[in-house]
Amino acid sequence: MKTALLREIGQPLELTEIDTPQPGPGEVLVRVDACGVCHSDLHLADGDWDMLKPITKTPLVLGHEVAGVVVDTGEGVTGIAAGDRVGVPWLHWTCGECEFCREGREVLCSKQLITGCTVDGGFAEFIRAKASHAAKLPASLKTEEAAPLLCAGLTVYRALKQSGLQSGQRLCVVGIGGLGHLAVQVGKAMGASVYGVDLAEDKLKLATECGADGVFNAAAGPVHKEIKKLGGMHVVLVASGSKAAYESALRYLRKGGTLAVVGMAPEPVPISTVALVSLEARIVASSVGTRQDLAELLDLVDRNPSIRCRIETRPLSAAPEVLDQMRRGELVGRIVLTPHG
Repeated sequence: MKTALLREIGQPLELTEIDTPQPGPGEVLVRVDACGVCHSDLHLADGDWDMLKPITKTPLVLGHEVAGVVVDTGEGVTGIAAGDRVGVPWLHWTCGECEFCREGREVLCSKQLITGCTVDGGFAEFIRAKASHAAKLPASLKTEEAAPLLCAGLTVYRALKQSGLQSGQRLCVVGIGGLGHLAVQVGKAMGASVYGVDLAEDKLKLATECGADGVFNAAAGPVHKEIKKLGGMHVVLVASGSKAAYESALRYLRKGGTLAVVGMAPEPVPISTVALVSLEARIVASSVGTRQDLAELLDLVDRNPSIRCRIETRPLSAAPEVLDQMRRGELVGRIVLTPHG
């Protein structure tokens, strides 16, 4: 099968062919019709994350926002059959036995396998997946629209869920990229008034198109003064990996507000303990999402057709250039590879 292969960390992707995998017991073989390109793919390829670099296998097929059709099933598979449209997310497999799995926090599973990191992912024509962790996709979603929801959408959904965001509250999304523009839409579907902050006018325009009630350009001056006029934010979700974004985010909160950490900064971020104590603020973080979170998100999207990721489809052969564009910060929205398109 054709693939864009990472031979070694830090090296460019190689367009090549490898053997098509075969499903083992409890597994399904999925024809990849769409695979979103996530910033995490770039971080894995470049070896940016000290925690994941030692467990990243090479050679590796990247890609953990995988959507397609089941073409074969292994022994013992029930509930999923050939012909079903499914999504294969970041969580390839979890043990169900460790303390985190028993607590309903399988994203922290001590034995987890990770799609496109510890096992091969979706930058290929086919992917082998665990039937227990593949999610059936609603008919209302096009396959290429579904792919980015399996990580970008799922991550922001879990963050907002953990933040305790309620209908009628105010949400600020800092960083209107692949995750941020979905956070705007999910926040609106949850009944919040949503505001966007970014440095780029094209991204602020995207936030407005996604339903934001207001936007602020952080390059134009202090945003916190304008946000305070609104009464401050109940929740501030930071989808940017910028240190400056985090340094500003606490100033957007109302008293008792919650800072939701999604974007991963490459360096430590200073947080004012005085501000935390004075506000009685909370900090929560989101690491992708559980199978339950994914089921809830897909149901929310099925009931709210307005939640759609802004995508641009490209062939599998474009994968190396997409990562280069991502390095240069040239992308708005989400790129989805279509190996069979």
